[in-house]
Amino acid sequence: MTPLADLLAPCGPVRDAKAAEHVFEHLKAAAEAEGWATLLARARDAMAPVFGASSYLAALARRRPAVLGEILGCNPAARLADILARTERAGHAAGDAGRKALRLLKAETHLLTALCDLGGVWDLDAVTGAITRFADAACHAALRLAAADEIAAGRLIASKDDAHGPVPGYFCLAMGKQGAFELNYSSDIDISIFYDPEALPLASNVEPQAFAERFTRAFAQGLQEKTSDSYVFRVDLRLRPDPSSTPPAVPVAAAFDYYESVGQNWERAAFIKARPVAGDLPAARDFLNELSPFIWRRNLDFAAIADIHSIKRQIHAYKVDDRLTAKGADLKLGRGGIREVEFYVQTQQLILGGRHPDLRSNRTLDALDALTAEGHVTHAARDDMRSAYITLRALEHRAQMIADEQTHKLPEAAADRSRIAALWGYGDLRRFDAAVEQVLKKVNKRYGELFPDDEDLSSRFGSLIFTGVDDDLETLATLHRMGFSNPAQISGAIRSWHHGHIAATRTERGRELFTRLAPRLLEAAQATGAPDAAFNRFSDFFSALSSGVQVQSLFLAQPELFQLVVRVMAFAPELARTLARRPAALDALLDPAFFAPFDPEDDRAHFDRTMAEAEGFEEAMDTARRLHREQAFRIGLKVIAGTASAEDAGRAFADLADLCIAHLAEAALRETERLAGSFPGEVAVVALGKCGSREMSAGSDLDLMTFYRAAEGAPVSTLKGWSAETFYARFTQRLVAALSAPTAEGGLYEVDLRLRPSGTSGPVAVSFAAFEDYYADGAETWEFLAMTRARIVWSTSTAFAEDASSAIEATLRRERDIQTVAAEVLGMRELMARERPPKGYWDLKLSPGGLVDVEFAAQYLQLAHAHLGGPLKQNTGDALEVFEDRKLGPQRALDCLRNAFVLQQSLSQLLKVALDDGADPSQEPAAFKTMLAKAGGVRDFRALTAKLTRVRQAAHQAFISIVHP
Repeated sequence: MTPLADLLAPCGPVRDAKAAEHVFEHLKAAAEAEGWATLLARARDAMAPVFGASSYLAALARRRPAVLGEILGCNPAARLADILARTERAGHAAGDAGRKALRLLKAETHLLTALCDLGGVWDLDAVTGAITRFADAACHAALRLAAADEIAAGRLIASKDDAHGPVPGYFCLAMGKQGAFELNYSSDIDISIFYDPEALPLASNVEPQAFAERFTRAFAQGLQEKTSDSYVFRVDLRLRPDPSSTPPAVPVAAAFDYYESVGQNWERAAFIKARPVAGDLPAARDFLNELSPFIWRRNLDFAAIADIHSIKRQIHAYKVDDRLTAKGADLKLGRGGIREVEFYVQTQQLILGGRHPDLRSNRTLDALDALTAEGHVTHAARDDMRSAYITLRALEHRAQMIADEQTHKLPEAAADRSRIAALWGYGDLRRFDAAVEQVLKKVNKRYGELFPDDEDLSSRFGSLIFTGVDDDLETLATLHRMGFSNPAQISGAIRSWHHGHIAATRTERGRELFTRLAPRLLEAAQATGAPDAAFNRFSDFFSALSSGVQVQSLFLAQPELFQLVVRVMAFAPELARTLARRPAALDALLDPAFFAPFDPEDDRAHFDRTMAEAEGFEEAMDTARRLHREQAFRIGLKVIAGTASAEDAGRAFADLADLCIAHLAEAALRETERLAGSFPGEVAVVALGKCGSREMSAGSDLDLMTFYRAAEGAPVSTLKGWSAETFYARFTQRLVAALSAPTAEGGLYEVDLRLRPSGTSGPVAVSFAAFEDYYADGAETWEFLAMTRARIVWSTSTAFAEDASSAIEATLRRERDIQTVAAEVLGMRELMARERPPKGYWDLKLSPGGLVDVEFAAQYLQLAHAHLGGPLKQNTGDALEVFEDRKLGPQRALDCLRNAFVLQQSLSQLLKVALDDGADPSQEPAAFKTMLAKAGGVRDFRALTAKLTRVRQAAHQAFISIVHP
């Protein structure tokens, strides 16, 4: 047989002649001493380009020159067979000696394979086959060495049945390239390990799981431990089921449960290449046979096929304006790389292989030929993909041969890339780069032709790949370009969702939908300008869902709605928290009327129907909270979307409060009567403040007062004999509890009763007569100002509501010394400015010219004109409008106040929905500031601050000009 020295041919130019000569000088002395100098001379021209480019191969030759001499003097096939025989014997040696032998045999295999590859002796199949056959033999040996240690320790009983390996019931599957006999030069090996606890021959005191985990670690360590002799193989055990939450060796039964329940299409693709490699091989074959229906599904519905397509569609396909360059190109994972060839084949295998066993080859090029023979791939496409795959694998090997690094990238630096070019036969780097780019573009073009009509699951920023167990480097780069600060955290979260770690993706349908939703989520988060906040809050919400199919289907069917929800996640922490705590709030989105204009009558009818079903006081409290959450979410979402004006939102929030107050007042009265018996009297609830004026916003509290009027005489309740004061005080206390106490459904409102007569020192419920007496004699100016916003929101009868309203109006229409009122209003404002100064520029309430100035001015005007029949309007905007229409004040000043009111109400509604109290909008993302500017009717945030400053200055002067002694 012809020795290797006579088979080698130069692979290309000598990149570094001086380095090559230095190696030959070292080898020459050894060759002359050991009698293989003529072999060295015959192989010199072929090995010079190798030693001139690869420091790693040069070091292998120099470290053990005798081994190089033996390799050059042998036929390569015979030498490989000898290496494999010695590898098998190493498994029977003493532990440390056996493992040292494996490391040295790995080096010898590397040197032999590299020379045969670069010297043109072996083609791609022979090269990858040689590396894979050695990996198989090394796994056998390492497993046997680990078993010997366990036997010596008394934990494992030696097996007499060698057909089932050294540990019956325990087996290793070669995955990935090892499984397909396609290992690359410096590849790690992907091993999935399974065991049958009942079959393990263990000592009586040894627990199967603990043994399997310890034994697996010892087996892997024996292969990947690095010493002065280097290592055998890096071992990757992460292709097992759900590696983030399972031990390194998985019981067979648990594995079947996993694949049958949450196994994913990329895992099916991985199992196409699976092959029994070590341990109990009959058990391994049985396992794969039983798993075959999972891998090769005969019946696939549209959704399943679309999900398989998604494996391909997550990779960003080449477009005219994209660059595919050799510089820094990732030959494995990048666009136009090896993965695209493999996915091109595997996705079609998954779809077609269930019904066509001929398509089930675990080898990429064999499967490509089979697909072509069956008519699923054209001959031209097959030829392009085949030639490109062979070229890419050759380039990958050469990149790894330089320094034995597990790299798949061509170097950025021209000097480093020229070494690979030399090993591939190119002396001109520009010609090499052009050839590489042509290959990448050819693959990416053919890849783009596969399933061309499917929706894109990548992004304009790049690939978004969440298959496999590793973070995809291209995807991490894409996420970084999208503005995420921690791409690995984002990638890990999405991959865990794909694994069914949350309820929303626990079903196959849920995972299929999420495959389509994930890129839309990331794009929507990026568009907010606050991608981290948007994603993290969406994560809280998504993780809390009890089921994800309906919600995800809704989001996919209504992309604008989904973008709005993600915008809420970015800009509205409180709404986002509501969704995270109570995902059922999103159910309201399923109602077609959700985005219709607010209709108080429809809302009331829905509230009435639902509250009527509540039984008892506590259930009424819970039901009101659910309804409130649903409607408040709807209002907030419309504010964020810009489809509800500040006036619409203020009235909608107030209408919602009215409904809650009315229904819970009825429930509180029934509860009071249940405890104390009926009482002959009437009661009404008065709303003041923002609720009374119908200017509420998200998070507004309720300023309330209760009026009551007892029947003639001194009646008492029928059961407990409570007086009117006691009965209606207890009613008021129950109403406050119903509105403010937290329940299992959360909170509702903060309630403030301090605007009642005598404030905290007076009774919590006010008799009709006491109210009239107090405001006839003891009330202060600020209390009359507050009363301008008083509104009856519930009463036991229409007649009593009318009487109460008349009493309130009568107190406001009394003649008063307007000079004194003006002086007191100014004094109150000055005191407030001293004791409650604005918290910052964005304090829209307390800043000079802010909402307090506008409200004080409107309330003062009402008190000034009420005794003359002037208008009384609880709503500030309505009051200013009427005064302006009737010319009951300086027109310019009223116009300034209205402008300030409208602008600051618009901003306040959005800020209250979106941000926590005290947050500074100037520190928010640009997209939010743009949204705030739009609410303010200007182009950008700078223009908004300028407008706000101008409007407030004018409003403050208007306030001073109107309210003067």
